[in-house]
Amino acid sequence: MSDPFKEAADNRKVLTADENAEGRLDSWLTAEIGEEFSRSRVQGLIKEGAVTLEGAAVTDAKRKVRPGDVYEITLPEPEDPTPQGEDIPLDVLYEDDDVIVISKPAGLVVHPGAGNWSGTLVNALIHHCGNSLSGIGGVRRPGIVHRLDKDTTGVMVVAKNDVAHRHLSLQFADHGRTTSLERAYQAIVWGRPRQLVGTIDAPLGRSSSDRTRRAVKRPDSQDADEAITHYEVLERFHETPDATALASLIECHLETGRTHQIRVHMAHIGHPLLGDAVYGGGFKTKANLLPEVAKQAVHRFTRQALHAYMLQFEHPRTGEVMHFEAPLPEDMEELAAALRG
Repeated sequence: MSDPFKEAADNRKVLTADENAEGRLDSWLTAEIGEEFSRSRVQGLIKEGAVTLEGAAVTDAKRKVRPGDVYEITLPEPEDPTPQGEDIPLDVLYEDDDVIVISKPAGLVVHPGAGNWSGTLVNALIHHCGNSLSGIGGVRRPGIVHRLDKDTTGVMVVAKNDVAHRHLSLQFADHGRTTSLERAYQAIVWGRPRQLVGTIDAPLGRSSSDRTRRAVKRPDSQDADEAITHYEVLERFHETPDATALASLIECHLETGRTHQIRVHMAHIGHPLLGDAVYGGGFKTKANLLPEVAKQAVHRFTRQALHAYMLQFEHPRTGEVMHFEAPLPEDMEELAAALRG
């Protein structure tokens, strides 16, 4: 069958049901259009009266398709975004028509929300990408498929259209089990894990004392989500002959992607991240055990020492495996240097 997107004006598409056409209208349209729109998006267009048969709107998504039916779909122009574009500098590692990869700085909130309606990564991307955003769900906005905490730095990929958004979302939901998706972080933690290479398999859920925090849960808890972190100690700072250290630089690979996963898991095994006031506040006095230069560096470091240094994924259109790395940011390099000193 010919490409339906070439059979009409840019915002009107015509589809003719062949002799093998059958099933519900929403399912058939989704299959015929391909990856451009999800089934839920097609159902929305039908409900809005954007699909016609012989000039009459068809609003029943369950309608049976018959051979010879000729449907016309009027596609709405992408709406202006609710968040407004803002000229916020971005460290762009890669960009094409489908995706943009950036290295996020500390202090940048990813998505607008309560208390952060402007000055976010989304605002910056809307300004930077402009008309190259073809619309996510009919709205001209960037497609966020994963997030980093406000004070976590590192590599992020963002979708620029519906097709890329759906493909990347599936990869992140799969956690790399059947795809090439891989995420790696570097962090500076208090102490030295007993095992230099290990796996933390501990389900996570909301904390009972504070709904914004996460906590390790019993596997049979109702809100327990599987969470697995693989870590390796890369460097030990102020290590002593009894195989302990005041702090360590570690690398973490995520097998799942839960909120605050690395922060909660490392605190769970007794090695919270330096600067983490939420999960490692009780360790602040450990800085007094450090030499003066290192102690001052720790006091100056006011965020969790966590950096998403590597991200790998399959390009949503070409299938090519894309690999990106970002070096430790300056503040973490300075902290590590002070700890070494």
